[in-house]
Order: sequence, then C-alpha cells, then structure tokens
Amino acid sequence: MSIPTMKTEPVVRRTRSVCPVCLAPIPAALVQTGAEIWMEKRCPEHGSFRVPVWRGKLDYGTWVSGAKELAPDEGLSCPGACGLCAEHQRATCCSLLEVTNRCNLRCSFCFAHGAERDAQPSLESLKSAVADLMERCGKPLLQLSGGEPTMRDDLPELTRYARSLGFEHIQLNTNGIRLAQEPDYARALRDAGVSIIFLQFDALDNAVYIALRARPLLELKKRAIAVCDALKMGVTLVPTVVRGVNDDQLGALIRFAAENVPAVRGVHLQPVSYFGRIPKRPDPAARITLDELIWMLCEQTGLPADCFLPSRCDHPMCGFHAQLLVEPQGGICPLLREASSGCDTTAAQTRAYVARRWERRDEAESTSEGGFEDFIRMMRQRSLTLTAMAFQDAENLDIERLRRCSLHVYHDGKVRPFCANYLTAMPES
Repeated sequence: MSIPTMKTEPVVRRTRSVCPVCLAPIPAALVQTGAEIWMEKRCPEHGSFRVPVWRGKLDYGTWVSGAKELAPDEGLSCPGACGLCAEHQRATCCSLLEVTNRCNLRCSFCFAHGAERDAQPSLESLKSAVADLMERCGKPLLQLSGGEPTMRDDLPELTRYARSLGFEHIQLNTNGIRLAQEPDYARALRDAGVSIIFLQFDALDNAVYIALRARPLLELKKRAIAVCDALKMGVTLVPTVVRGVNDDQLGALIRFAAENVPAVRGVHLQPVSYFGRIPKRPDPAARITLDELIWMLCEQTGLPADCFLPSRCDHPMCGFHAQLLVEPQGGICPLLREASSGCDTTAAQTRAYVARRWERRDEAESTSEGGFEDFIRMMRQRSLTLTAMAFQDAENLDIERLRRCSLHVYHDGKVRPFCANYLTAMPES
C-alpha cells in the first residue's frame, strides 16, 4: 500500500481512499505539514490530490491514539463492496432510512440530493425495509430521513409500525417547517412513537438561512422547537457549519440551546462535507477539520478543550462529544468524564448513551429541600449534549475511518456506512 508523497513531509499514517473524480480505490497517506495533517493520494488517470484533515489545534497523535492503523492487506474492496462486508468493524448503532426524496427546501448543500428528486417509496416497501432492519441490525436507533420526511402524510403510520416491531428509539431528521406549521401533525408523530427530533438549525441569523436554505427560516425554527416542547419531544439542533457563513455563530447557538433546556437536549454540529448537491468543488482553505471546530467552540464559548472527547464507537476522526450542565443561573459547565476515550464502546452501548441524552424524560419537581436526588434530577433535566460528526466525501475519504462507521443507511436491501452510501464524484477542477 505504498504511495509516493508529493512533498517531503513525514508520513504519519498510511491508509486507502478513492480518486475524487472516478472514485477508483487508491492508496493514500496522511502527511505532516508543519502542525497540520494532510491526506495525499494519486490516481493514475486523474493525478494528485491533497486535502487537510487536521489543522494542528490539538495534538493529533493523542486524539487518534485509540485507533489501529489500516494494514496493507485491509480495506482493499472498500468502499465499492460495502454491504456491510465481513471486514467491517462496527455493528449498527443508528440506521438511517430515507422515506422520501421530496423536499420543501432546496438547500445549497444536501447529501441526500439525487436524480430522483420527487421519488417517494410506497408505505408497504418502507414497512418491509423497517422489518428487514430489525431482523438484520438488532433493534438500532431508527432515523427517519429524506429528502424531508415530513412530506409524507403516512409517516405516523410508519412510525407506529416500527414501534410495533420493537424499535425503542425513533429519530426524525427534519427541517421543522411542517412541525411548526401543523402542530397536530407533530402530535400524531409523537403519539406514534417519534422520540427524538433532529432539527436542521444553522444559526440565529436569517442571512445564514438565506445563504444555505434560500429562505428566512429562523422564526419557523423557533416555532418548531416550541411545538416539540409542548409535546415533550426532545430536540437536538443540527447546524451545518460552513466557513465564512456561520462558523462565527457557534457560541450563540450553544447559548441559545442552553437557554432552551430541557426542550433542547443537544447540539449536533456537522462541518460541511462535499457530497450530493454542492455549490462548487471546495478550496482546501474552506474545509473545517474536527480539531478546528473544537477550537472555534472553545474560543466562542469559553469551554475547555479537554471536555471534548473523541468518538468511542466510531473512529476518533469521525466525531466528538461533550456533556454539559446548564446551571439554574444560566452558566454552562462541562461535566467530568473519563480522561481516555479509546475505541472500545459497542454499538448497543453507544445507542443507549445517545438515546438517554437526546430523548426527553421530564420528571416531577422535588418536594424536598435538596439533596442527591435533586442533583440527579437537575443533571437529567438540565444537561446539554454537544456532539459533532465530520462526514467524509470523495476528497478526504479514509477507509480506516469508514470501516469503523456505526451510522448505517438502508438502501436497496443493503446496509451501508453513511459516507459510502452518499459518496459522490467531483469534477476534476
């Protein structure tokens, strides 16, 4: 799996990737350039490519210390043979099911953008898919996605069916427009069994929504939160973070989330990746790496860098998490966590962890004068989970990371890692 590097910087790690133009599997190397780490690779037909994967804001070696380097004979069939294959190292924690390609927005960035924009599978085919997921993946956290899943009037029926099969946690990935406009529809989803709302929420500034979503949506987003709050459905805010658009508003987003606990259970940041619909091929300077995202959060919130821990189920370069406590006076403080994260958590353990933090479980107010039970109650009601997922695209796809993915997409009878499922070729320039 040797690859000639394009410069003389030291090779930190060897892996495999794909050509961004033709998606052919090719060797890749992570090389150190000053404090930064870049992926370098060369396609015999389309030439050399170089993309940043770490900006040097945190120590790279410490962050990835729990991940084993890809061996020369591993990942040779990735990602083309993904299905999942016998080499895949993680069971399904969360399974994403696209219930429609229809949408009521046309966003600048959309991983789910495909040729069949108006396609909508039948309810019976979706019920069959849900049953297949239950049998093959062992009761994963089910994500209903799209397109915009609330374009389906029969979504409550599908949710009810999934619950009847034994799915304990059902998450709705939504832009929130219909929830805000039709509270009765939101109530029907709650009654059917939706327990987690992943709400597209990019900023507290309508200029950002116009840039990313082509509409001023802030008031609709706030109304969607209010509707979910009244129905006691936990909401996690999901901003797509784009340099020069909303990367300076992360602190404001975290403070807004804290002001709205327990209605808001967390913030799940997604630094923009370039697959599906994208405005243009990215400049390397436009990319936001995981360590840079942490640095931005620290600068804008005052949180310490050591409260952000690498993923314990997926690869450390795929994401991070931090558990925060929102004090009654409004302060935000990190909760103590284990010092080492490692990569030793099972999909089932991770599923239980995220469900506890993203679902809303209100408890009766205490009638005592304080004590340990009141502290535990406050921890449950006033905690805020801060997470991030750095999805991969054709430029920075790392097979070492892909093999550890526990977020899987069900499509055409196959269960595939998220980043393999949505992998999109890019133009040569």
